[in-house]
Amino acid sequence: MLRLTPKQFSFHSLLYNKIPENHILKRIESVVDFSFINELLENSYCKEFGRPAKEPEMMCKLLFLQHLYNLSDERVIEEASLNLAYLYFIGINPEDPLPDKSLLSKFRTQRLQDSTLDEIITEIVRQCVEKGIIEGKSVSIDATHIEANTVKKTPERLMKHLGRKIINTYVKETGADLGDLPEAPDYKKIADHKEAKAVMKKYLEAVIDRVKGKIPTKTQTDKIIKKAEEILNDPKFINQKGIRSLIDEDARVGRKSKTQAFYGYKTEFVMTTDERIITSVKTADGAYTDGNYVKEMLEQTKKTGMIIEEVYGDKAYFRKPILDDIKEIKAKAFIPVSATVYKIDESEYTYNKDSDEWQCSQGNVTINKKSFKTNNKSGKREGYKYYFEINQCKACLKHDDCAKKSARRILVVGLNTSQFYEISQYQKTDEFKEKYKKRASIEGKNAELKRFHGLYRARGYGLLSVSKQSKLAAIAVNIKRIAAIVSSSLARFIGKLTMARLKVEFLVVS
Repeated sequence: MLRLTPKQFSFHSLLYNKIPENHILKRIESVVDFSFINELLENSYCKEFGRPAKEPEMMCKLLFLQHLYNLSDERVIEEASLNLAYLYFIGINPEDPLPDKSLLSKFRTQRLQDSTLDEIITEIVRQCVEKGIIEGKSVSIDATHIEANTVKKTPERLMKHLGRKIINTYVKETGADLGDLPEAPDYKKIADHKEAKAVMKKYLEAVIDRVKGKIPTKTQTDKIIKKAEEILNDPKFINQKGIRSLIDEDARVGRKSKTQAFYGYKTEFVMTTDERIITSVKTADGAYTDGNYVKEMLEQTKKTGMIIEEVYGDKAYFRKPILDDIKEIKAKAFIPVSATVYKIDESEYTYNKDSDEWQCSQGNVTINKKSFKTNNKSGKREGYKYYFEINQCKACLKHDDCAKKSARRILVVGLNTSQFYEISQYQKTDEFKEKYKKRASIEGKNAELKRFHGLYRARGYGLLSVSKQSKLAAIAVNIKRIAAIVSSSLARFIGKLTMARLKVEFLVVS
């Protein structure tokens, strides 16, 4: 039962006066009103029956503290019971009891929804916009990887574990023995990796066939068998691109670079470039392609009341759909051109958008243009073919070199190449280079999240758990940043006030 009562501090709350006014938790309490959290979560509690529940606001604040100082469930309760600033922040009397650590875990997993954390982030940022803490009109977007809280296994090892799990669960449920079932092959002694996978697959299928007909449906063994069949039928599994752990089935292998891989998840976030406050967070598995959530994240950022005029990102975000999403909200994209989508050699070709003509380095100009569509083994392709005047090409000194590289007198480009050319030209200007320096701040935020708030590794298992961890970490760094901005603004105000007073004194004396 959720029973919301007005906070009445006891005589002992006078101890809170010992907390310095510039303490981060005292600063954030003076700026952000967290009482909205009770309204967000009130429908997840019964209003009339049951034992009185702890306030959702207090429970959320404990989670914020946990991620702010990178503590475990047990440590955050222990620290809060001894730290006056913690007790002041969560809004209870110094002598009041704190919830058990198990209640904190239950609240996070059963009461606190992933979407609720989105609303909390949005409301905190909205209050900052309303109070003038956020004045900038530009945002940066980036993704960072999070290591899974388990090791990845080879398909052979995973199939061995599945076979053992089916057998052990069957024996436990029925008490019967499977008889002359052969032992699991020692796949480590098989040098050929493909052969090892085939041998273990054959073994697992044999185990499934032996057990399947002996058990009724809806038993634990039946559930494990269905899971095993689902894994085996997934073509990505054998190719080592699907499930790699039975403990964390959502984690996937991703790429840090061409030579480095990781196993886990990716978290993408939008941050204001000037104030460095995170406005939106999305989490996906490690195989996620950066930029797929851009539209949703920009929409969530706009819900805060912030006006977006500039969007910064790295080359991974230079894709036509993303550029269109940014254009749709009437913002300007500051994203470097990616060579994977824009493949024109600008040392050889230039484009005139007014006449829709390409010119080569030798001065030859295209005279005709045709659209084309192809569908072959490499996939579908659509674009334009620009034709140079054939006699000019034949007389050109570079004729033979061009003929070796591509079809003579024909320049093949993609549908959006002309548009990308214009963007490429702008990015060579000093204006773009100067503005793009603003994006560097998001790299520091990445490092802060990983180094000080535990986002380098997942705390739990599964996409939902990691998503909640990422959003709570984002709220924690926002709390730090908001408090720092408020302290800085106050210091500047006091400085100006002091200077004004000194001027008045000087005038009086003179």
